[in-house]
Amino acid sequence: MLMANRKKSETLVLALVILSIPCLFFISRQISSEIKTPQYYPYLFEEARILAILSEDLNSDYIIPNLMIGKQTVSLEITTGKYKGRSYESVNLLSRSHNVHVVPGMTVVVGIREVEDEQKIWVYNHKRDNTLYLLAGLFLLLLFIFGRSKGIRAALALVFTGSMFIFIMVPLIFRGNNPYPVSILCSVVTVIISFTVIAGISRKSLAAIIGTILGISIAGLVSYTFGSLAHLSGVNMDKGEQLVNIAGAYRIQVRGLMFSSILIASLGAVMDVTMSIASAIQEIHESNSRLGRMDLFRSGIAIGKDIMGTMSNTLILAFMGGSLSLILLLWGYRMSYRQLISMPFMSLEIIQGLAGSIGIILAAPLTAFIASWLVKRDPSSLFTDRNP
Repeated sequence: MLMANRKKSETLVLALVILSIPCLFFISRQISSEIKTPQYYPYLFEEARILAILSEDLNSDYIIPNLMIGKQTVSLEITTGKYKGRSYESVNLLSRSHNVHVVPGMTVVVGIREVEDEQKIWVYNHKRDNTLYLLAGLFLLLLFIFGRSKGIRAALALVFTGSMFIFIMVPLIFRGNNPYPVSILCSVVTVIISFTVIAGISRKSLAAIIGTILGISIAGLVSYTFGSLAHLSGVNMDKGEQLVNIAGAYRIQVRGLMFSSILIASLGAVMDVTMSIASAIQEIHESNSRLGRMDLFRSGIAIGKDIMGTMSNTLILAFMGGSLSLILLLWGYRMSYRQLISMPFMSLEIIQGLAGSIGIILAAPLTAFIASWLVKRDPSSLFTDRNP
């Protein structure tokens, strides 16, 4: 009976999560409707097919192999939007930063500037959406093949997570809400729903939920404390200065964005650690139910030692990978240590990596303690993993 009730509860949760995703989109539209949106890009962006290359003056770049620089005069046909079917002539400039080398038959994205009764057309960029859709489809296919029902649950949790942060957190921040409570609320809801969808209603998922919330809270607190001591804020983040330029129009509270960034960046790694430890303790308990809480806790700590080391590495390497080009640039300029360590960018990256790692390190023993206490509870509890 207890197992049947739990299955019904999990099915109900899955149904509610599926229904909640379009609801999140609707709520996002309601929130966004209250925001006055400035028109920063008064242009149209449509797809176009290259009909012919009328002329070109291209030279091979002497630094980057196989990169052509110069200009092309092309004839193209718009294939989407209100100008669909119209043909235009356009000059396509190729540089190192903007390099769209076109050939006849190629589909690209073009920009359209409407000037009185005529349109100014330029080649904006490669059409990349189909490539991204293909990659996403491959990811979902592999998730289904190797994960089966768990893979479907993981995909559902991923869609909910993306919807929560994109459709709820971002509009709320643009509406002028404080990023601290907004990011905490979205993270907590994401953790609860993700673990419930993936692991079901169980004691190990409850332990992982509590451990993750504590871990990311610690990471956020550490980042806020040391960010304040180092006189850092959201302005020092990547693209922070550009964000400040539009913050006034949207009432964005830039100062709290660093906290939100670290909270979200460390969320996935902390979730991985807590679920691994909670699952391991559950399996150990199932294999030998005579072990006491302290024995299970020690086992969890032993498992956590290996996990926290690799996850901390993962987190720091992720931060470094995202800023590799800037790190190479700084090294190329041969800056002194004192100059480098005092740069806001470098201090921010160090605080982000270490704050997230501290969250992981402390989430491990906390989850081990919570999981070892929960699995030894009365098996008639709501959060039971097996049919007693």
